[in-house]
Amino acid sequence: MTGPLVVVGDTLLDRDVEGVVNRLCPDSPVPVLDETAHADRPGGAGLAAVFAAAQGAEVALVTALADDAAGARLAALLTAAGVRVYALPLPGATPEKIRLRARGRVLLRHDRGGPAGEPGEPHEAVLRLLADASAVLVSDYGRGVARQPALRAALASTRAPVVWDPHPRGPAAVPGVTLATPNEPEARELTKVPAGESRLATAARGAQGLRERWRAGAVAVTLGGDGALLCHAGSTPLVVSAPVTAEGDTCGAGDRFASAATLALARGALVSEAVQEAVAEASAYVAGGGVAAALPRAVHAAPPVVLTGDGERIGAAAAGAVVAEVRAAGGTVVATGGCFDLLHAGHVATLQAARQLGDCLVVCLNSDASVAGLKGPDRPVVSQGDRSRLLAALSCVDAVMVFDEPTPHAALSWLRPDIWVKGGDYATGGGDTSSLPEAELLRRWGGQTVVVPYLHGRSTTDMIAAARGERRLVARTGPGRAARPTAEGAR
Repeated sequence: MTGPLVVVGDTLLDRDVEGVVNRLCPDSPVPVLDETAHADRPGGAGLAAVFAAAQGAEVALVTALADDAAGARLAALLTAAGVRVYALPLPGATPEKIRLRARGRVLLRHDRGGPAGEPGEPHEAVLRLLADASAVLVSDYGRGVARQPALRAALASTRAPVVWDPHPRGPAAVPGVTLATPNEPEARELTKVPAGESRLATAARGAQGLRERWRAGAVAVTLGGDGALLCHAGSTPLVVSAPVTAEGDTCGAGDRFASAATLALARGALVSEAVQEAVAEASAYVAGGGVAAALPRAVHAAPPVVLTGDGERIGAAAAGAVVAEVRAAGGTVVATGGCFDLLHAGHVATLQAARQLGDCLVVCLNSDASVAGLKGPDRPVVSQGDRSRLLAALSCVDAVMVFDEPTPHAALSWLRPDIWVKGGDYATGGGDTSSLPEAELLRRWGGQTVVVPYLHGRSTTDMIAAARGERRLVARTGPGRAARPTAEGAR
């Protein structure tokens, strides 16, 4: 593989809510689920990307995220899984699917997000990404990303093998894809093959019909626990049986199949070899416990990007609302970040300079856990709740969002600011902003990283050291006694 594996498609936030049912609702004969645990994960194209990344591949995801808390959560989960996110603007809300479960069975699925919005235009960096890919998987969930004209043109012109996992509500595959991977119901709905024939005959007619209509190199119709039927060169289809028959949760099995086939093609496998490998992977996935057992530990353990805070200018909703309003008016979104422990004049100067560069300023604030990991167990001195409120009280700050990771990369993938501001000695030391860790990230959507001057002699670390030295001196001399200058007290 010379380039990244690129996944293109709609990403959803999936949440499994586990609980117990011990009673019926008093005002309606329905079960009451007492929640005992819940788990979030990327769904749709995001899940396919996570599966590919878990196999050690370099994976980039081109998707659409809205300016809401669900979009922020997805950015955190995908970043934790090692997926590079290239997010297009998404009007409206990020789609969510919530499954209420008891004793391993789904009682109800609750969908949120409303009608699909039309994703925004991809940046030139996205089009270059598709041109340089080792393989591309289009994971279509019928919400618009696969319809985006510029993306379709780039997909049609790439030299990489393209796997198209279709959806009945989505568009046709671009002409010439290497492999399309519908399941049985999707193949029947897409081709309107009449009932009455055997299962294999129906699947073969559907596969052949799609192959001709889409001018695809091959079509593999997945048959659940029975494997897949591959229609490619020649009139006789290839039936690939599953190596094991397994009962279990099949949620995500199609994504596992498609990602495994794409990875195999990226490594140079023949289409028939890729389908055989994909059938084996999907079968082992179901037998091994499905999505709950297959996701990397980092995804299960990923903390929320945004921790809710007090006040209307703190948290995901506040940041998303500000960004959406400014973007709708054609304005410039500016963001900066840091610990901001013991807010001082140097901080304020940086924030004021940053706000002057655009029409809003969002501060990405390291959480208490993040600060402790970066600075040591004695930090922060001021809790994240108080730090958030102090920053939000400044007239130059429009919103504050808190993140738990060591870097703000997940938050930035969601916010997609036009300008990311750094303060410090980059400006005076002749530092090259293109080498900053956030610079490559900003280039994904055409953003710019800049530095602004800072006030010399202002340092949180020095302030803390000075305060601790004074406290030690007071403790040694006692109240009401004159302090004698000492080497320690003078530092």
